Amino acid sequence: MTQAAVESTKQKQEEYLLKVRGLKKYFDISEGLLKRKKQYLRAVDGVDFFVKEGETLGIVGESGCGKSTTGNLIMQLLEKTDGEIVFDGVDLSTLPKEELRKKRAEIQMIFQDPYSSLNPRMRVFDIIAEPLLTHRVAKGKELEGRVYELMDVVGLDRTYAKRYPHEFSGGQRQRIGIARAIALKPKLVICDEPVSALDVSIQSQILNLMAKLQKEFNLTFIFIAHGLPAVKHISDRIAVMYLGKIVEITTKDNLFEQPLHPYTEGLLSAVPIPDPNLRDKKNRIIIEGDLPSPANPPSGCRFHPRCPYAQHTCKTDVPELKEVKPEHYVACHFPLEDGHGVLYEN
Repeated sequence: MTQAAVESTKQKQEEYLLKVRGLKKYFDISEGLLKRKKQYLRAVDGVDFFVKEGETLGIVGESGCGKSTTGNLIMQLLEKTDGEIVFDGVDLSTLPKEELRKKRAEIQMIFQDPYSSLNPRMRVFDIIAEPLLTHRVAKGKELEGRVYELMDVVGLDRTYAKRYPHEFSGGQRQRIGIARAIALKPKLVICDEPVSALDVSIQSQILNLMAKLQKEFNLTFIFIAHGLPAVKHISDRIAVMYLGKIVEITTKDNLFEQPLHPYTEGLLSAVPIPDPNLRDKKNRIIIEGDLPSPANPPSGCRFHPRCPYAQHTCKTDVPELKEVKPEHYVACHFPLEDGHGVLYEN
């Protein structure tokens, strides 16, 4: 490799706010008093991806694929089994407890359920103020000003500050959660299905608010969801997970226009299209069978028992996540050719 290429690669890597390499999380599910035969549920099994500063990476997949566990591992809410989580140039697992506590202020989370993620005994003011007090960022009049400023930013009336969470709608509660998440001005916000518990009309408002805040505060998002329309609306790049592994990752335009993995093709095919004229033209691809157990995943490619294009190699060899087109990575022995893509309404 030439010196220029080395410098280019180094410069590109320095742009990454987050680098995840070989990330694994196994849960011990061994049975019996002595647990002589070890059994593990492989929730996340060798995940690699990066996130650039200021972008939104969407992570999609069926329930149980490991996407939320991945978010919890990055947040250090769960202890990893193996791999690296390098945030802002630092491997989080190597930090002493106090240093990790300081670093975690730069990584915040918006939770899925706005009903259970807020303390019902705390007023709105105290909920938003809590991270500022915990990390000793502000107090007194400065704290009061910061809280009211955050309420303004997320579209909450200041008169709501003394109310309790049960007095608000789902969308308003999620705005409270968002205000709490951005209070410390984090670099990375992990959004764990933040709109799935909301009505469709409210979902668009919250997504638009998040996009606005991203520009205003230079935020980087990891947006975890199972609904493809929401992910397409807010993401720059999208990673598709299946049974603990990433099977495809690329820009949202590449993914929706030309999916290269059969599983992605099936996911896109399942998205409802309101226009009956387009609906009739859509090539429906049904993913047969049930999601295998992560405690006993299939050999080779984990999707091969449900894949309509599977061949013998798929049953024996594990496919690597490779760049087959510019900025388009896929873990498939036989990536889909042109013409296999599904019709999706833009």
